[in-house]
Amino acid sequence: MRLDKFLKVSRLIKRRTVANEACDAGRVMINGKPAKASTNVKVGDVIEILFGTKKVKVEVLDIQDTTKQEEAKDLFKYL
Repeated sequence: MRLDKFLKVSRLIKRRTVANEACDAGRVMINGKPAKASTNVKVGDVIEILFGTKKVKVEVLDIQDTTKQEEAKDLFKYL
């Protein structure tokens, strides 16, 4: 699954366009490397997102095309 779509489905970032912009600005990293929006996400990947001064680090546990809001938190684990 594409990185921008995963960020939206997992509700880490609200909209896919915002996820795209974050990737283009270099604020999203996968396994320690800057990632483009089109980068494929796999189970076990570690994603780091910079929100201004706040840094969010999560590990991908599951990948789904769609999910309900209550189940979105099961797609990743905070590190």
